[in-house]
Amino acid sequence: MAEHHPVSDNKHKSSLNSGASYSGNGRSSTAVGERCSTAGSGGGGGGLSGGLSQPAGWQSLLSFTILFLAWLAGFSSRLFAVIRFESIIHEFDPWFNYRSTHHLTTNGFYEFLNWFDERAWYPLGRIVGGTVYPGLMVTAGLIHYVLNLLHVTVHIRDVCVFLAPVFSGLTSISTFLLTRELWNQGAGLLAACFIAIVPGYISRSVAGSFDNEGIAIFALQFTYYLWVKSVKTGSVFWAIGCCLSYFYMVSAWGGYVFIINLIPLHVFVLLLMQRFSRRVYIAYSTFYIIGLVLSMQIPFVGFQPIRTSEHMAAAGVFVLLQVYAFLQYLKDRLTRQEFQTLFFLGVSVAAGVVFLSVIYLTYTGYIAPWSGRFYSLWDTGYAKIHIPIIASVSEHQPTTWVSFFFDLHILVCTFPAGLWFCIKNINDERVFVALYAISAVYFAGVMVRLMLTLTPVVCMLSAVAFSSVFEHYLGDDMKRQSPPAEDSSDEDDRKNAGNLYDKAGKVRKHVLEQEKAEEGLGPNIKSIVTMLMLMLLMMFAVHCTWVTSNAYSSPSVVLASYNHDGSRNILDDFREAYYWLRQNTDEHARVMSWWDYGYQIAGMANRTTLVDNNTWNNSHIALVGKAMSSNESAAYEIMRSLDVDYVLIIFGGVIGYSGDDINKFLWMVRIAEGEHPRDIRESDYFTPQGEFRVDKAGSPTLLNCLMYKMSYYRFGEMQLDFRTPPGFDRTRNAEIGNKDIKLKHLEEAFTSEHWLVRIYKVKKLENRDRLEHKLRGTDTTKQKYTSKKTAKRKRGYIKNKLSLKKGRKLTNKSL
Repeated sequence: MAEHHPVSDNKHKSSLNSGASYSGNGRSSTAVGERCSTAGSGGGGGGLSGGLSQPAGWQSLLSFTILFLAWLAGFSSRLFAVIRFESIIHEFDPWFNYRSTHHLTTNGFYEFLNWFDERAWYPLGRIVGGTVYPGLMVTAGLIHYVLNLLHVTVHIRDVCVFLAPVFSGLTSISTFLLTRELWNQGAGLLAACFIAIVPGYISRSVAGSFDNEGIAIFALQFTYYLWVKSVKTGSVFWAIGCCLSYFYMVSAWGGYVFIINLIPLHVFVLLLMQRFSRRVYIAYSTFYIIGLVLSMQIPFVGFQPIRTSEHMAAAGVFVLLQVYAFLQYLKDRLTRQEFQTLFFLGVSVAAGVVFLSVIYLTYTGYIAPWSGRFYSLWDTGYAKIHIPIIASVSEHQPTTWVSFFFDLHILVCTFPAGLWFCIKNINDERVFVALYAISAVYFAGVMVRLMLTLTPVVCMLSAVAFSSVFEHYLGDDMKRQSPPAEDSSDEDDRKNAGNLYDKAGKVRKHVLEQEKAEEGLGPNIKSIVTMLMLMLLMMFAVHCTWVTSNAYSSPSVVLASYNHDGSRNILDDFREAYYWLRQNTDEHARVMSWWDYGYQIAGMANRTTLVDNNTWNNSHIALVGKAMSSNESAAYEIMRSLDVDYVLIIFGGVIGYSGDDINKFLWMVRIAEGEHPRDIRESDYFTPQGEFRVDKAGSPTLLNCLMYKMSYYRFGEMQLDFRTPPGFDRTRNAEIGNKDIKLKHLEEAFTSEHWLVRIYKVKKLENRDRLEHKLRGTDTTKQKYTSKKTAKRKRGYIKNKLSLKKGRKLTNKSL
């Protein structure tokens, strides 16, 4: 190839050497991506064949192919649920998102913003447009509109089902771009492949999981990429692009708070490291001002960016950055001693003013304090003590060590190595990724839900580690250089240091030292290490496929069990019960259940609910919890006050389903106790030994409460197995303590095939109170009984019988 194009080869070499003096992204001058770009710019061929005749053409085609295959693999691995079951919305929250999207596509965007949902939170209702992040619904609705515009007939449900798998490919591309800016193109391709199949991300982006996180991770990664790009170039164009991506992130997910705190932290640390530059000033000033204005256009966010504590760090860093920039401006106009005095005085005054202003505004109530969810991130026991409804959510529990390996596999081990590589060769954007990694690790350890924010940075840093190892052991024809390039000594570069990207890492091994270090690496060692790395990657791919197939591809609406011969049984009790409600109850019937099932009842049964998964009104949820925890008579009074027609519960004692309401019952008690401490006490539902039991040793308060009665009504008559007695609960592995349950104010309306869902109808008050009649008492001792055979022959008689005659006193016959 060099023989046919000698001129092109010379251009390639000169371009590569010049690129070593200006390593704009801090990567190695021998990196694959840089060689591709320089070769492409120096290529002399024309057309497709001319482009592919150069190394850059083939490498660009290979990169495109790898990204396409990563997208395809990520999309395909998320379709297990659709293939095994059907195209259906999963979980709980996605049902509200689907219902809202359907309303949006049917009635239009403005009707959606003004939508008042009368089927939620009876009798309060809910204003949907101002209490929801609309990015997910608008995205799905826009795709549906474009497809219909192209005469591609697709139901909105199918768009919602396949939206997250499609966006997983966009997440792979954004991760590739971000990692390429941090390290090199090879690491970017590995990161794209990792995040396409890693279980930590697949768990929230499988087909049918129509939730905010499905599109938010793409917005998160793309915002970070544009931020790094704007910091490296100091371009207003990239900064505005970062603002637009941030606006989309704000519209999609409440996790945007992570961005608006991480980027200011990055700028603050750069100031502490004395890495201030005009690039950083332009990037952050543009991002904060435009991003602030754009984020306030979301109705649900409103004035929160200037009135909540979660956003005050960004404002403080913005003020500090302006003061710092002004002092830098005065640096050339003052003496060294005057500048030092003014610098410390200005920074101290600015920090003090910002701090005191925040304290004053918070005390006066203008700035809202930290919300309960954010308090629980710093104090892990705060939510359980003060806001039990937050602690009751399974996603808010602390993460176990097993979960890290289960969701990330080998990346857990290689992630610290990649972080070490970045810290060893530090520069502006690697400071950012280091802060991202440290903060994400902490938050993921506090709350299992935030494993989702840790997964992207783990994929990126693991890709850096694998890329460095492969480059070291497979790059015999490459120059052994550390990724950063040396600073240019040109006078022009020094003058424009504020505009150009600063290069990191001036310490470099001598070529002779590298050759000596490489003498011990024979071909056998290189082959062994390479094979071990490939085996680890293969095991990672197998683990990801297995976890995706078995753990994250089962919709909670439809359950499946397997027999000993491998045959599968489908348990469709949820949809069976919801369909019964839809077909057999009045259109305006009100259904009381625990808040977990509110979205599904409204979405599938189309009936009014008292509480749902929005959990915005803690007192209303506590009232439902009080009804479930009280005895039947007290619960009946609560249900009458709320106009309840039906009560729905989940019972898993027949099939061994552990997510039923009995296992959630203590959270109902705790939430109810928080609002009604005089009526409900958690200690009353435990035995004197402190145990929560449903057998005969259970607490009398528990055995007489409404939830216990509705769950075990008629269950004592059922014998599930010849080895167990009647009324044996397979979930609790215990024989229930109260088998003779009678209901006075409720009547059983429906029980699903496997007793998983039970629905009770609340009896209405009678028109007239029933009078209680007592039977007349009789003295049985004075009655004389005779046999039927001798009754006619031996008749009894009364001695001294009184006779009454008119005009005479009562006398005996004998007298």
